[in-house]
Amino acid sequence: MTRPLRLVAVSGGLQRPSRSAALAEHLLELIADELPCEQHLVELGQLAPRLAGAVWRANLPDTVERELAAVEQADVLVVATPVFRGAYTGLFKHFFDFIDQDALTDKPVLLAATGGSERHALVIDHQLRPLFSFFQARTLPLGVYATDADFADYRLQNKAVIERARLAVQRALPLVELARHAKPAVAEEVLAA
Repeated sequence: MTRPLRLVAVSGGLQRPSRSAALAEHLLELIADELPCEQHLVELGQLAPRLAGAVWRANLPDTVERELAAVEQADVLVVATPVFRGAYTGLFKHFFDFIDQDALTDKPVLLAATGGSERHALVIDHQLRPLFSFFQARTLPLGVYATDADFADYRLQNKAVIERARLAVQRALPLVELARHAKPAVAEEVLAA
């Protein structure tokens, strides 16, 4: 029997409730509807006081270290950030600055963002994709962008965005399955060598 997929979402939202966290949770649920998985949500707004002032990973408290380890050990990542001044939040970047640069290699990453208007929709391709390319992660084909108007009570309401989220997950599933089954094969090759 195959173990459940370790599915981790990182929300760059600074407050609770957060539209970015709501979008991340929506995407987690869509993936969980398709595959057996263990879900975990990292809310950076809740970690902010513990991240402030840290320059080296060794300076971070255990609560932050556990969240970093969860991201590094995930089989699949979902990342969602609000857009601030045309990019992901500084806290989002600060958190990922502590991730080991080889930990995300070949890991499927579903990119998502929220913003005040449609003007920021390209943040996924112009900011998030390059960041995860540095990590040599496999950014999934479709990203999901939602504006404030697409939510009601921190739940997605816009049918077009809901459909895009569904399509993003459907298009991601073959790559997620490939990654899920490739890990044991890689481990067997290493053991045989």
